Amino acid sequence: KKDDAAPKKVILGRPGNTLKLGVVGLPSVGKSATFNLMTNLNVPTGNNPYSSVNPNIAQVAIPDPRFDLLCKMYNPKKKTAATLCITDIAGLVAGASEGKGLGNAFLSHIQGVDGIYNVVRLFEDPTDTEGIPNPVEGLQTVHDELIIKDLQAVNCKVEDFERMVKKTADKSKQQELEVLHKVKAQLEANTSIKDCAWTPDDIEVINKYAFLSAKPMIFLLNMSPEDYKKKTNKYLAKIVDWVKKHGEAPLVPFSAVYEAEVQKQENKEE
Repeated sequence: KKDDAAPKKVILGRPGNTLKLGVVGLPSVGKSATFNLMTNLNVPTGNNPYSSVNPNIAQVAIPDPRFDLLCKMYNPKKKTAATLCITDIAGLVAGASEGKGLGNAFLSHIQGVDGIYNVVRLFEDPTDTEGIPNPVEGLQTVHDELIIKDLQAVNCKVEDFERMVKKTADKSKQQELEVLHKVKAQLEANTSIKDCAWTPDDIEVINKYAFLSAKPMIFLLNMSPEDYKKKTNKYLAKIVDWVKKHGEAPLVPFSAVYEAEVQKQENKEE
């Protein structure tokens, strides 16, 4: 029966007219370099693990020939094209949910975005004094820290609602508590909220909260110029396997170094 079918996964959240995306990842994986490519800006980059202590923010116009055509056809008095707000967020480290590194400041910046660009570096950088773990371990670190922070938040909400339910017969509070218990169970199983199947009623509750692991994610795989040109890397298959096991999401291989050179050349020609 159709009614017995499992609920489908949907994209959670309620983005406004301007979609906000955060560039996230471990320190020194190329987040600021990626931000520069996306925005055509020139914020400082380098191997300072916290070079983006204060997040860099840019609003980028989204080219759309359909919009241009409509403007040409109707010649409106005001033209408001779609834009994308991109935030370059400082590097996350294991233990951020407990205050390590930039800790809560980092995680609060993620709360303010609608979705996440998760940057992963797939090559060794001899100038990186901090070192970098296996990229798959880096993915797991980001995954775990977002879940731990969400679990802290949902535990507080559950306690609040349990007290309220004892004092009132409000059915809506009881229903919200039941959804929060379901969210808590998934987080305790180390599953991101975005990777679960929720009913429409569940989604109404979940969208009230800025859960970090509920945000849709795109994985940006930062390769060396050589590997990018050859379209190969020893970590690619392992990363694809990890992503498949964690709800699946778009994967975009690129090379920040290579793309920066191309962009530099194009700007010279202009």
